[in-house]
Amino acid sequence: MVGSGHLGANGTVEPLPEDFDASAVIKEPVPPTVAESENVKRAIVLGKNVHTLCLEVTEPDADDEITGERDAYMASVLSKYKKSLTERTKHHLGYPYNLDFDYGALSQLQHFSINNLGDPFIESNYGVHSRQFEVGVLDWFARLWEIEKDEYWGYMTNCGTEGNLHGILVGLVLSLTLFNILQIWKEHDYIVKYDICRREVLPDGILYASQESHYSVFKAARMYRMDCVKIATLHTGEIDCNDFKAKLLLHKDKPAIVNVNIGTTVKGAVDDLDLVIKTLEDIGFSRDKFYIHCDGALFGLMMPFVKLAPKVSFKKPIGSVSVSGHKFVGCPMPCGVQITRLEHINVLSNNVEYLASRDATIMGSRNGHAPIFLWYTLNRKGYRGFQKEVQKCLRNAHYFKDRLREAGVGAMLNELSSTVVFERPHDEEFVRKWQLACQGNIAHVVVMPNVTKGKLDDFLNELVEKRAQWFKDGKFQQYCIASEVGETCCLCPLHKGK
Repeated sequence: MVGSGHLGANGTVEPLPEDFDASAVIKEPVPPTVAESENVKRAIVLGKNVHTLCLEVTEPDADDEITGERDAYMASVLSKYKKSLTERTKHHLGYPYNLDFDYGALSQLQHFSINNLGDPFIESNYGVHSRQFEVGVLDWFARLWEIEKDEYWGYMTNCGTEGNLHGILVGLVLSLTLFNILQIWKEHDYIVKYDICRREVLPDGILYASQESHYSVFKAARMYRMDCVKIATLHTGEIDCNDFKAKLLLHKDKPAIVNVNIGTTVKGAVDDLDLVIKTLEDIGFSRDKFYIHCDGALFGLMMPFVKLAPKVSFKKPIGSVSVSGHKFVGCPMPCGVQITRLEHINVLSNNVEYLASRDATIMGSRNGHAPIFLWYTLNRKGYRGFQKEVQKCLRNAHYFKDRLREAGVGAMLNELSSTVVFERPHDEEFVRKWQLACQGNIAHVVVMPNVTKGKLDDFLNELVEKRAQWFKDGKFQQYCIASEVGETCCLCPLHKGK
């Protein structure tokens, strides 16, 4: 096994090296920097191969219970891994996870296998569940997005991707049902043909999504064999509704399933929901011919607490909203919330005798601990607590953007976002150290509640020092990011001062 201690061939424990770090940045060769040429496409830099530091699983020896050597070995590995997690957490800036939480009070529940399999509103015969917590969380989000208890259906997902998969699936099944009901009425074969049309996944509805949508949206299109039309975006990352209109006009005869981003992955851009709806209606799409899913993975929970921000509300003709629970809220395991209209879910659900419940979710077994964690945080913080944290994040994001530009680093911050976009660092080891998310010539820092001004200052000071080394003697040139974020946000020699 590479990079760690392990049990030797004779069963004895070989000591772990003092510098063992189970998740440190491995000093392995990184792909060379791509030459800065318009004719050369930047290669995607992948992370390290985890097989170079995996922790081998070996069979216990007969006398392990007596000697205790294996327990000591595992305790040592876990102790060092905890130290490495603590260190890596200090240098985490590029991904939208709130790492500031304390769930010590819930440790008493870790001894139970809590599983919310099936519909959250209908109990299963499996009694070790947390549905009462889950429905409480769902009711909280229903109030946030302005839909009555008796008008919504939802569940806690295992991640934001599952929320997108479910929302788009509901839109697809509805489009199939609506499209085929006309044929049912014409042929007067109600029962048989309705059953066929609601169970076969045929790509009658077209999925529309901006090119800066999360990759899970396009994954859904592949999984469901849907036609998918990518829409151009503005420099901000927001959907270009002129391009949206032009592409809708090419397919007026097909139902439209539209993904609206409440904070894009890289730039944190918020699509104009009201303008998307107006575009659909102006072209002549009636409300039974389009379905809108709102992907609010990160900012869907932040935007309701931003003054004068547009609303994501079920009072508008939207079909579903999903958010991640492990991002802004802060949760030690990935999870999410998906809310849709109750009237929509009936075409997707089936009763399952084995569960003594109903099946309308993507996954079968669902983490029953996650609802308890979210319920605990929602009760501790409430609307006022989240509002304070959102305001703090936005203030710190503006502070960081201003400091970057003062240091000569091109940067952009969307009005409704805490995601600061800036020039990609030239050193991949620096990128790995700070766990930055990069795309093309840009990188970003997502300012979460755990990201302080001090942490941002530490990062910027190191970045400035590194840039002095990179640009010394003309070894590297400052990236032009005008094509990604617009000329006014770019500080390369060509655009500086414009």
